[in-house]
Amino acid sequence: MSAIANGRWHLAQWVVAALAMGVLPHIFSSGASITMMSLMGFAIIFALSFNMLLGQTGMLSFGHAVYYGLGGFMTAHALNVVGAGKLPIPLPVLPLVGGLAGLSFAILFGWVSTKRAGTAFSMISLGIGELVAACSLILRGFFGGEGGISTNRTATLRMFGLNFGPQIQVYYLIAVWCLLCVAAMYVFTRTPLGRMCNAVRDNPERAEFIGYSTQMVRFITFCISGFFAGVAGGLAAIHYEIVTSSVVGAGPSGVVLLMAYIGGISFFIGPIIGAVLMTTLQMSLSDYTGAWLLYVGLMFIVVVMYAPWGLAGLLLMHQPLLAAGTLRRVLPTYAMAVAPVLMLSVGLVLLIETSHHLLVKAGEDPAMSVLWIDYNATSPMVWLGIIVLLIVGALALRRIAPRVSEAFHAAAQEARRRRAT
Repeated sequence: MSAIANGRWHLAQWVVAALAMGVLPHIFSSGASITMMSLMGFAIIFALSFNMLLGQTGMLSFGHAVYYGLGGFMTAHALNVVGAGKLPIPLPVLPLVGGLAGLSFAILFGWVSTKRAGTAFSMISLGIGELVAACSLILRGFFGGEGGISTNRTATLRMFGLNFGPQIQVYYLIAVWCLLCVAAMYVFTRTPLGRMCNAVRDNPERAEFIGYSTQMVRFITFCISGFFAGVAGGLAAIHYEIVTSSVVGAGPSGVVLLMAYIGGISFFIGPIIGAVLMTTLQMSLSDYTGAWLLYVGLMFIVVVMYAPWGLAGLLLMHQPLLAAGTLRRVLPTYAMAVAPVLMLSVGLVLLIETSHHLLVKAGEDPAMSVLWIDYNATSPMVWLGIIVLLIVGALALRRIAPRVSEAFHAAAQEARRRRAT
C-alpha cells in the first residue's frame, strides 16, 4: 500500500470513528446508554494516557489516578468560580483546566519519580499516590473532605445556546474531547519522541549510547500523560458534577491498569477496547451480580496467562489470515472449542454465584436463579452438576486446544507463503 493510500485509509478510519460517535446516541437513545457512552469517553482518554507510560515507555505506574483526580478537583473549583460569575469561561473549555492541572502536578512529581525506572519507578508512583490520597482527607479546603467538591455545570457561560443540562449535550462535549485527545495521542506515537519512548522501553542502554537522555524522555512523556489524564478527570468532574477523594486513591489506578492490560498495551487500540469493556462491565454486570469485580479479576488473570497481547492482540493476529483468505482453515477448530468453553464458563458462573449467595446472603432463602436457571443453592445435585461442568469442560478444552493452535499456525504459514508470492 502506497503512502498516499495508507494516509487515506487512516483518514477514513478517523472519519468513521467521528461519525459513529455522532450517530450512536440516536441508535442507543436511552438515558442509561448515553450515560454509559459518556463514561466510556473519558475512560478511553484515561486509559490511553496511562498506556503512554506503560505501553509506550515501559513505565508501570501505580499512582496514575493522582493526575486524573487532581485534574478533576481543579476543574470542579474552576466550575464553581465560573458559576459565581468571576470568570466568563464557557464550559467546553474547562477540561483544559484539568489538563493543565494534571500537567503541573506531573511536572512536580515526575521530576522525582522518572529519575528511576522499572520497579523503583513503580514504587515511587505508589508512594506518591498514597501521599496524595492521605492529603485528600487532610486538606479539606481543597479536597472538600469526605463529601468532596460539588458543582453545577449549568451555571457556566452558555455557548451556542447550550446549558449542558441534558445528558446528550454532555455526551457530545465528552465525545469531541475524546476524539481530539485520542487523535493527539495517536499523533504522538508517530513523532520522533514517541519512537524514542519505544527505544527507551526496549533498550535504554542503547538509547543512552546514541546520545539520548532516557530520564528526560521518561519525564517529558510523563508530563504529557499527566496532561491527558487531567483532561479525563476534568470531563469526569463535568459529567458527575462532584469530585470526591476516592478519585485519587489506589482504586482508579488499579482500574486503569486493568483497562490497558486487558485491552492490550502493545497496541494503540488496546486501551480503547479495555476502557469500553470495563465500563460496560461496571455499568451492566454490576446490576446482575454483587461479585462482578471477581469476574473482572478472573478475566485479567486469564488474559495475563493465555493472551499476554490483550484482546486487541487476539483480534489483530487474525488480520493477516483474513487478508490472505486462510482464516476459514481455523474456523472449524474454533467451532469445536465453543462447547467446552461454554461448559467451563457456565460452571464457573454457577460456582461463583452460588458461593456468593451462600456466603454473602447466608440469611436469605437458598432458592436462587442464575442464567435463567432456578435451583436451590444447598442442593448436592447442584454442586455435583457444577463440578461435572467444570471438569468436563476443562478436559475437553485441554484436548482441543492443541488442534486449535496447530490449525492457526498452519493458516499463518499459508498466509505468509501467499504474501511472499
